[in-house]
Amino acid sequence: MSFQQSPINLKFDELPNPRRVWVGAPGSHEEGLGRLVLLTEERVRKAASQQIQTGRRVGLNWDLTKLEYPSLGRGSCDHKIVPLLEAGFDDIYLMNPQQSSQWDGLRHWSMPGSSDTQQRLWYGGTTKMDILDRSNDRIGIHHWAREGITGRGVLIDYASWAEKKGIQYSTFSLHTIKLRDILEIAQESNIAFEKGDILLVRSGMTKEWEHKMDIAAKKAYSASNSPKHAGVEATTEMLRWIWDTGFAAVAGDAISWEVYPPLGDFMLHDYLLSGWGMPIGEMFDLERLAEICKELDRWTFFFTSMPLNMPGGVSSPPNAQAIF
Repeated sequence: MSFQQSPINLKFDELPNPRRVWVGAPGSHEEGLGRLVLLTEERVRKAASQQIQTGRRVGLNWDLTKLEYPSLGRGSCDHKIVPLLEAGFDDIYLMNPQQSSQWDGLRHWSMPGSSDTQQRLWYGGTTKMDILDRSNDRIGIHHWAREGITGRGVLIDYASWAEKKGIQYSTFSLHTIKLRDILEIAQESNIAFEKGDILLVRSGMTKEWEHKMDIAAKKAYSASNSPKHAGVEATTEMLRWIWDTGFAAVAGDAISWEVYPPLGDFMLHDYLLSGWGMPIGEMFDLERLAEICKELDRWTFFFTSMPLNMPGGVSSPPNAQAIF
């Protein structure tokens, strides 16, 4: 199937099944890329030529020690420094990438199968047995590492917009970032979205964690059996907008990107990851990025990210930066 014939070029309302837009032969590199097939050489070249103007750079990776009190039974990062031949040192990292800045890879989340079975399916129809078979690296994150996640990034600074509007909320609640909010911010910021963009949404989570929550609050969050995360609304209108706008990937500083637990009948993860093959980035550090965007009154930039080259990997630190 050629790129022009691919369902990825249809409008949302034209899709035969919006829940399953699976591209590429099973086990192929094209399948492993998922939505990243939108990051063509032409789009990357255009983004680099238009967005890199000053050479100013900002890293988007949060401190690897955060969250130092993660939830859902995840452990914090353990970093050891060990001697080498009495002449130097090595590092040993024991970490779950989901505990800090990370990309959710296509192996991270599944969707419900057909109504007559309890089986869940990952992107492309990949099964639990496929993923647990360590000789099978289908839809592993190494596919993204071959060329990286690179193109034009766009920041929607919801946290600053909400503060200006007098909207008070905690990012550890069910506060919802609605589509109409995103569109209003984009209009105020003179943002014109382009196909292949990488969307970043700032909720203010990392700022709240670092500057407003004490240790007791962090431990209470970690111990909770039902943690709450502010994020983007999970609605059909949001799905239609994400698809039709043509984003290659979405990310933000929120813990789940979308509001969690879900308030409706579905999660965006079901569609974006297992239905469309779209990377979801979570807990990116967007504080300095937001400051620079405000200073320059410019909300687009060259975005580059190189996930870990781990065959069959589920997720990865983003190793991401924005270049102006």
